[in-house]
Amino acid sequence: MDSEALVRDHTIYSCVMGSRAFGLATDTSDTDRRGVFLAPTPLFWRFEKPPTHVEGPAEEQFSWELERFCELALRANPNILECLHSPVVEYVDDTGRELLALREAFLSRRAHETFIRYAMGQHRKLEADVRQHGAPRWKHAMHLLRLLASSRDLLRTGRLTIDVGDQREPLLAVKRGEVSWSRVETWMTELVTEADESAGGSPLPAEPDRARVEDFLVRVRQASALRAGA
Repeated sequence: MDSEALVRDHTIYSCVMGSRAFGLATDTSDTDRRGVFLAPTPLFWRFEKPPTHVEGPAEEQFSWELERFCELALRANPNILECLHSPVVEYVDDTGRELLALREAFLSRRAHETFIRYAMGQHRKLEADVRQHGAPRWKHAMHLLRLLASSRDLLRTGRLTIDVGDQREPLLAVKRGEVSWSRVETWMTELVTEADESAGGSPLPAEPDRARVEDFLVRVRQASALRAGA
């Protein structure tokens, strides 16, 4: 089975991410689509395994095989966790609804390290832009601020909310280059400090519920095998 067929015929969940999910869309914003597909279990019995991810077939579309998606979510990968909380769901079947019902099982205080580590990597790229070009890529700076605020709020509340709400206009001002880089850096530092301060008393558990997620994965693999043998 080719990769595009896996996405076309076996997607269990698909959503819109990026600015359109974050409440930051403008007239020129792309529509970034992300999804999860369940490769039929018999495909894993071959020497050549199904792909862990597929780019396309549509523009700005990217999908993960369910097991890989769960692995990354258990590691508190920011991009993966946010997919589970998109307010713009385009497709979901019964298995996808089970996956969404597990959203809290993936959340843990691991997010403090992974979100901040990812943010620091993005910050270094912005600093390189400033050194080379005199200014950062303002769109990337805006999204980094959004991610840091989301991380802070997750640690404070135990809930991951990706829509920026009343921060839309301040963040879009950053995207337009209307806020100085020094002010943006100060804002970023404040958000990191607030996240650090929230981590110790966070209502999140120390670790994700790996056993619950694994039970789900085993059940859907077994069901897929039974369908293949019917």
